[in-house]
Amino acid sequence: MKQFLTVLIVCWTAALASAAEPQWFVDFEKAKEKAKTEKKLIFMNFTGSDWCPPCAMFAKYVASDPAFQAFAKNNLVLVEVDFPRRKPMSNEQRAANEALGAQMKASNVLPTYVVLDSDAKELKRFHYRGEDGKAFVAMLEKIKK
Repeated sequence: MKQFLTVLIVCWTAALASAAEPQWFVDFEKAKEKAKTEKKLIFMNFTGSDWCPPCAMFAKYVASDPAFQAFAKNNLVLVEVDFPRRKPMSNEQRAANEALGAQMKASNVLPTYVVLDSDAKELKRFHYRGEDGKAFVAMLEKIKK
C-alpha cells in the first residue's frame, strides 16, 4: 500500500508539473488550427536555442517564468522555430524551420518574436531586450488588446 501511494504521489506531482508548462508547437499548421479553434494569439519564437545568448536568456527568464506560463496557457499558442547549430534536428524539421523563417522574414536576427492573431495575421514583431516574465507578459497584454 505504501508503495502504491508513493507511486501515486510521484505521478500526481509529475502531472502537475507538466500541466504548468505550456506546450510549444514545432508544426506551424497545427498551431494555426489550435489558435483558430481556441481563439488565441500565436506567439512565434524564432530562436537559436543552443548558441544564441539572448535566446537562452529568454528561455531562462521568460519562458520558465510562472507569469509567462500562466498567460501563455490562457492566451497563446506557442510556436518554436529553432535554428540550432549543435542540437540534433531532423532534416524535415530543419527545412520547415528555414522555410518558415524565410516566409516570416525572421531568421536573420535571433531571437525574433512574432505575434499573430487567431487568423494568422501579424500583429507585432519584436526582439528580446532582457525583460523578465512579468514585463514580457505586460507587453503581450498590450498586443492582445
